[in-house]
Amino acid sequence: MDFYKPRDRNSERDENPESGIRVTDRRRRFLYDDANSGAAAPADSPNLKPSYVAELEARTEAAEKLTQEVQSRFEQLRSQLQRETDETRLRLNRAADERAERGKADFIARLLPVLDNLQRATEAAESSSTPEQIGEGVRRTAASFESALAAAGVEPIKSVGQEFDPELHEAVETVPVAPEEEGKVVAEYTPGYRIGDRLLRPARVKVGRASGGQQNAVRAN
Repeated sequence: MDFYKPRDRNSERDENPESGIRVTDRRRRFLYDDANSGAAAPADSPNLKPSYVAELEARTEAAEKLTQEVQSRFEQLRSQLQRETDETRLRLNRAADERAERGKADFIARLLPVLDNLQRATEAAESSSTPEQIGEGVRRTAASFESALAAAGVEPIKSVGQEFDPELHEAVETVPVAPEEEGKVVAEYTPGYRIGDRLLRPARVKVGRASGGQQNAVRAN
């Protein structure tokens, strides 16, 4: 005789072919669900970094960012300064070239009257003009040329009666003179000129030199 078999809660499904009774055990499913739910939601890992380390890292990052900004600004300022310097150099060079061209044009304009006087002197020499008229034309030409040189800043070098200066004079001849005229320029062959502190050409001069006996007498006195 078959007796009723109570439900076994420890089995998921228990089928007894002899009794024909089906038993369902739900415990295993609950265990699997609990294990899966624990793996899906892990606990947050604790932050083991000290607060002062995090603060130092934040300050370092801020300092690096500030350094990059300063470097970028410096590069911009340097590029701007270089550009302005180049523009200023070009402007100064252009102004210098313009001044040089203007000075050249002014000097040529001052020489034009000299050319006019030379042409008049040539015409006078070819015509029936008197020697006095020709000489007057030449003198006017020389005066015009000297005026043009003076307007350009050219000055003649004083020579006759001055002490011989090798920086300004070129001695081409010496002549015996009295002891008191020793080393002085007594004559000038061609004048010298300078413009400002720059020597254009030295004056070619004759220099006085006392004889040996006269020099000894001066030294004895």
